[in-house]
Amino acid sequence: MNDPGFAERVLKVNHAGEHGAVNIYAGQIFVARLTAPSLVGELREFKSHEERHRATFWAELVRRGQRRCRSYLVCDLGGFLLGFITGILARRAIAATTVAVERVVLRHLAHQLSVLRGRDAAATAAIASIVEEEQQHHDRSAFHASAGGFWPAVLTPVVAVSTELVIWSGMRL
Repeated sequence: MNDPGFAERVLKVNHAGEHGAVNIYAGQIFVARLTAPSLVGELREFKSHEERHRATFWAELVRRGQRRCRSYLVCDLGGFLLGFITGILARRAIAATTVAVERVVLRHLAHQLSVLRGRDAAATAAIASIVEEEQQHHDRSAFHASAGGFWPAVLTPVVAVSTELVIWSGMRL
């Protein structure tokens, strides 16, 4: 791939995506205090990780003199709405949402790293710095969703496709 703007677009989309993740967790926390109180501590922990990831990408964008992605506000509102709705649906829906989002994100991060390694050390370092925590979010949430049921079966494909569409559109805006 010989696209000189690829790293900047990836950093912008990742920053917007992390903002969306912060807002998914904010929406879930808002409602989960009533519907899944046992998950609130973990959701707060995950949200703090996403806030740090967002700051990592923002710092790299600022260093490069780049603006945020045009999809930032879509991620803001869409993330909170998704979090709020899945928070209402309780524990397995919350977990299924995280699993679906993180599965897509981890695949994109792996692709980004394979393209950027050896081409852009700073972008590679920023992306690599978040992979372990994103994997942890996936794995811990998969444990909560592992009992199966209705919500994981319904939400996983819907959330995965939605996440793919947000990433796809962000890369093109």
